[in-house]
Amino acid sequence: MSLINKEINDFTVQAYTGGEFKTVTKEDVLGKWSVFFFYPADFTFVCPTELEDLADKYSDFKRLGCEIYSVSCDTHFVHKAWHDASKTIQKIEYPMLADPTGVLARGFDVMIEEDGIAERGSFIVNPEGKIVAYEVIAGNVGRNADELFRRVQATQFVAEHGDQVCPAKWQPGADTLKPSLDLVGLI
Repeated sequence: MSLINKEINDFTVQAYTGGEFKTVTKEDVLGKWSVFFFYPADFTFVCPTELEDLADKYSDFKRLGCEIYSVSCDTHFVHKAWHDASKTIQKIEYPMLADPTGVLARGFDVMIEEDGIAERGSFIVNPEGKIVAYEVIAGNVGRNADELFRRVQATQFVAEHGDQVCPAKWQPGADTLKPSLDLVGLI
Protein backbone atom coordinates (compact mmCIF):
# COMPACT_ATOMS: atom_id res chain seq x y z
CA MET A 1 0.00 0.00 0.00
CA SER A 2 1.33 3.44 -0.89
CA LEU A 3 2.00 6.06 1.76
CA ILE A 4 1.52 8.97 -0.68
CA ASN A 5 -0.92 11.52 0.80
CA LYS A 6 -1.00 9.64 4.12
CA GLU A 7 -1.11 12.09 7.00
CA ILE A 8 1.64 11.42 9.48
CA ASN A 9 0.57 10.09 12.87
CA ASP A 10 0.64 12.11 16.07
CA PHE A 11 3.94 11.70 17.87
CA THR A 12 6.02 13.10 20.69
CA VAL A 13 9.72 12.20 20.74
CA GLN A 14 12.96 13.50 22.17
CA ALA A 15 15.65 14.99 19.96
CA TYR A 16 19.24 16.00 20.28
CA THR A 17 19.76 19.34 18.56
CA GLY A 18 21.85 22.43 19.10
CA GLY A 19 23.69 20.85 22.01
CA GLU A 20 20.54 20.12 23.99
CA PHE A 21 17.59 17.79 24.33
CA LYS A 22 14.28 18.98 22.96
CA THR A 23 10.78 17.54 22.60
CA VAL A 24 9.50 17.36 19.01
CA THR A 25 5.84 16.69 18.16
CA LYS A 26 3.67 16.49 15.08
CA GLU A 27 2.59 20.06 15.82
CA ASP A 28 6.21 21.20 15.32
CA VAL A 29 6.17 19.70 11.82
CA LEU A 30 2.91 21.19 10.59
CA GLY A 31 3.07 24.43 8.63
CA LYS A 32 6.41 23.79 6.94
CA TRP A 33 8.05 21.31 4.61
CA SER A 34 9.92 18.50 6.34
CA VAL A 35 12.14 15.55 5.51
CA PHE A 36 12.14 12.53 7.82
CA PHE A 37 15.42 10.74 7.18
CA PHE A 38 15.36 7.28 8.81
CA TYR A 39 18.57 5.33 9.25
CA PRO A 40 19.29 2.03 11.04
CA ALA A 41 21.48 3.09 13.97
CA ASP A 42 24.08 5.40 15.45
CA PHE A 43 27.73 4.26 15.57
CA THR A 44 27.45 2.35 12.29
CA PHE A 45 29.15 2.46 8.88
CA VAL A 46 26.95 3.86 6.08
CA CYS A 47 24.81 6.07 8.34
CA PRO A 48 27.45 8.70 9.16
CA THR A 49 28.26 9.16 5.47
CA GLU A 50 24.60 9.91 4.72
CA LEU A 51 24.11 12.15 7.74
CA GLU A 52 27.25 14.13 6.86
CA ASP A 53 26.05 14.51 3.25
CA LEU A 54 22.74 15.83 4.58
CA ALA A 55 24.52 18.13 7.05
CA ASP A 56 26.56 19.62 4.19
CA LYS A 57 23.30 20.41 2.34
CA TYR A 58 21.27 21.52 5.39
CA SER A 59 21.50 25.26 4.73
CA ASP A 60 20.10 24.66 1.23
CA PHE A 61 17.12 22.78 2.67
CA LYS A 62 16.56 25.57 5.21
CA ARG A 63 16.52 28.13 2.38
CA LEU A 64 13.58 26.18 0.93
CA GLY A 65 11.77 26.37 4.27
CA CYS A 66 12.33 22.65 4.80
CA GLU A 67 13.39 21.14 8.13
CA ILE A 68 15.39 17.93 8.25
CA TYR A 69 14.71 15.33 10.95
CA SER A 70 17.07 12.40 11.06
CA VAL A 71 15.50 9.45 12.86
CA SER A 72 16.85 6.23 14.33
CA CYS A 73 15.57 3.90 17.02
CA ASP A 74 18.39 5.01 19.32
CA THR A 75 17.74 7.22 22.35
CA HIS A 76 18.51 10.93 22.47
CA PHE A 77 21.32 10.05 24.92
CA VAL A 78 22.94 7.85 22.26
CA HIS A 79 22.58 10.65 19.70
CA LYS A 80 24.44 12.99 22.09
CA ALA A 81 27.15 10.40 22.75
CA TRP A 82 27.64 9.88 19.01
CA HIS A 83 27.75 13.63 18.46
CA ASP A 84 30.35 14.01 21.20
CA ALA A 85 32.47 11.14 19.85
CA SER A 86 32.41 11.80 16.11
CA LYS A 87 33.79 14.79 14.19
CA THR A 88 31.50 13.81 11.31
CA ILE A 89 28.34 13.86 13.44
CA GLN A 90 29.40 17.13 15.09
CA LYS A 91 28.64 18.80 11.72
CA ILE A 92 24.92 18.02 12.16
CA GLU A 93 22.74 21.03 12.97
CA TYR A 94 19.36 19.47 12.18
CA PRO A 95 17.37 17.68 14.91
CA MET A 96 18.28 14.03 15.48
CA LEU A 97 15.02 12.39 16.59
CA ALA A 98 15.14 9.52 19.06
CA ASP A 99 12.66 6.72 18.37
CA PRO A 100 13.49 3.95 20.86
CA THR A 101 9.86 2.75 21.00
CA GLY A 102 9.57 2.75 17.20
CA VAL A 103 6.53 5.04 17.12
CA LEU A 104 7.90 6.97 14.12
CA ALA A 105 9.43 3.96 12.37
CA ARG A 106 6.10 2.12 12.58
CA GLY A 107 4.11 5.21 11.59
CA PHE A 108 6.21 5.59 8.45
CA ASP A 109 6.19 1.81 7.91
CA VAL A 110 9.98 1.35 8.02
CA MET A 111 10.37 -0.63 11.27
CA ILE A 112 12.31 -3.89 11.02
CA GLU A 113 10.57 -5.57 13.95
CA GLU A 114 12.96 -8.50 14.39
CA ASP A 115 15.98 -6.18 14.61
CA GLY A 116 14.41 -3.20 16.40
CA ILE A 117 15.82 -0.77 13.83
CA ALA A 118 14.49 1.30 10.94
CA GLU A 119 14.99 0.76 7.24
CA ARG A 120 16.78 3.48 5.29
CA GLY A 121 13.79 5.65 4.38
CA SER A 122 13.48 9.27 3.21
CA PHE A 123 10.06 10.95 3.43
CA ILE A 124 9.09 14.40 2.21
CA VAL A 125 6.16 15.78 4.22
CA ASN A 126 4.20 18.82 3.09
CA PRO A 127 3.04 21.63 5.43
CA GLU A 128 -0.30 19.85 5.90
CA GLY A 129 1.52 16.86 7.37
CA LYS A 130 1.05 14.55 4.39
CA ILE A 131 3.72 12.37 2.78
CA VAL A 132 4.22 13.57 -0.81
CA ALA A 133 7.34 11.57 -1.74
CA TYR A 134 9.39 8.77 -0.24
CA GLU A 135 11.93 6.06 -0.92
CA VAL A 136 12.97 3.09 1.15
CA ILE A 137 16.14 1.24 0.24
CA ALA A 138 18.28 -1.61 1.56
CA GLY A 139 20.34 -0.90 4.64
CA ASN A 140 23.63 -1.42 2.82
CA VAL A 141 23.08 1.36 0.23
CA GLY A 142 23.59 5.03 1.10
CA ARG A 143 21.43 7.88 -0.19
CA ASN A 144 22.28 11.14 -1.96
CA ALA A 145 21.32 14.48 -0.35
CA ASP A 146 21.50 16.27 -3.72
CA GLU A 147 18.78 14.04 -5.16
CA LEU A 148 16.65 14.38 -2.04
CA PHE A 149 17.04 18.16 -2.28
CA ARG A 150 15.96 18.06 -5.95
CA ARG A 151 12.87 16.07 -4.96
CA VAL A 152 11.95 18.63 -2.30
CA GLN A 153 12.29 21.39 -4.92
CA ALA A 154 10.10 19.44 -7.35
CA THR A 155 7.40 18.63 -4.79
CA GLN A 156 7.30 22.26 -3.71
CA PHE A 157 7.06 23.38 -7.34
CA VAL A 158 4.11 21.12 -8.16
CA ALA A 159 2.40 22.07 -4.90
CA GLU A 160 2.58 25.70 -6.01
CA HIS A 161 1.87 25.07 -9.72
CA GLY A 162 -0.78 22.36 -9.69
CA ASP A 163 -1.28 22.47 -13.45
CA GLN A 164 2.34 21.49 -14.16
CA VAL A 165 4.46 18.40 -13.59
CA CYS A 166 8.22 17.93 -13.39
CA PRO A 167 9.85 15.53 -15.87
CA ALA A 168 12.81 13.28 -15.07
CA LYS A 169 15.93 15.12 -13.89
CA TRP A 170 13.96 18.37 -13.59
CA GLN A 171 15.85 21.26 -11.99
CA PRO A 172 14.43 24.66 -10.99
CA GLY A 173 14.18 26.90 -14.03
CA ALA A 174 13.93 23.98 -16.45
CA ASP A 175 10.86 23.34 -18.54
CA THR A 176 7.92 21.60 -16.96
CA LEU A 177 5.00 19.85 -18.59
CA LYS A 178 1.31 20.71 -18.59
CA PRO A 179 -0.49 17.35 -18.76
CA SER A 180 -2.83 17.09 -21.72
CA LEU A 181 -4.06 14.54 -24.17
CA ASP A 182 -1.74 16.05 -26.79
CA LEU A 183 1.33 14.94 -24.81
CA VAL A 184 0.32 11.30 -24.37
CA GLY A 185 2.94 9.12 -26.04
CA LEU A 186 4.82 11.98 -27.70
CA ILE A 187 7.60 12.63 -25.27
